[in-house]
Amino acid sequence: MNKTLVKLAIMAVGIGLAFPVMAADFNFKFAHSQPDSSVRHKSMLFFKEALEKESNGRISVEVFSGSQLGSEPEVMDMVKMGTVQGTRGGAFTKANKKFLIYTLPFLYDSTDAVLKAMRSDFGTHIADAAKDNGYYIPATGVAGGFRVVTNNKHAINTPDDVAGLKIRTPGIETIIKTFEALGASPTSIPYGEVYMALKMGVADGQENPPSNISVMKFYEAQKYLSLLNYQIHPDPLFVNLKWYESLPDDLKAVFDKVSREAMEWSDEHWLASEADYLKFLGDKLEVNEVSAENRAKFVEKVRPVWDFYIQNGTFSEDEVKQAIEAGK
Repeated sequence: MNKTLVKLAIMAVGIGLAFPVMAADFNFKFAHSQPDSSVRHKSMLFFKEALEKESNGRISVEVFSGSQLGSEPEVMDMVKMGTVQGTRGGAFTKANKKFLIYTLPFLYDSTDAVLKAMRSDFGTHIADAAKDNGYYIPATGVAGGFRVVTNNKHAINTPDDVAGLKIRTPGIETIIKTFEALGASPTSIPYGEVYMALKMGVADGQENPPSNISVMKFYEAQKYLSLLNYQIHPDPLFVNLKWYESLPDDLKAVFDKVSREAMEWSDEHWLASEADYLKFLGDKLEVNEVSAENRAKFVEKVRPVWDFYIQNGTFSEDEVKQAIEAGK
């Protein structure tokens, strides 16, 4: 390098030291539990790029994946305290127990209906109630597709086919109560131990979206996949309320716009991947759909689950009707 270039390089460094890059006015630290390969993570990278660009650098975004900062319940608490500004995940009842309304069995018969309800005035009503617990929710999507059931005994076409089966379930109350109502024996097994439990016969079957069944290779220990499509989980974007309220109005508008766009991106790509995974499983398992007539039998059989939450005041019968109407 000649002397002139050396001088120019030194001058450039000196200018950089004298005039450092201006820091953003606001920092948004986001953490979640899924891996870098997940649609959730990729959608938040989309969010980061769009928000930093559309805010002209006034908001910077950090994204932490794979439970780097803690479990989903732990990070939810961090968001409430403000040490982390945002998250997504399954601990939605910490924000508002009424989010359980979306998980009522057989409440919706299509993902279009679910998304329509979540993006409606009703969905806004459910999200806004989280402010009482310190959370702001600018957008809600779906955490994967409908949950289906696999087992190694027989195809499930009617509620009678579920009776007596040992079904592994996560610790989500609506799932446990659903399979109890159907006459199954719900078995709580940690997610990472499900594969061996199915292999060893500790459980006859399990329930999950097609993506989880594929990635975790549950199909290797199962024979039948029945498209019950009985439940779907909400995926709200949780934001610390005080942080959001500290934004000037113009940045609030940008933040809300980008949040909606990122969630729509997530929904589109996540549901598309579920369809691909279901096609993959079609080559591994015997797949059957449940007829409309038999679906009605399932709906009738699990009605006590709906009644339980209405009677204990989690939500009202009118709110259930509103949730259904919002999806039409």
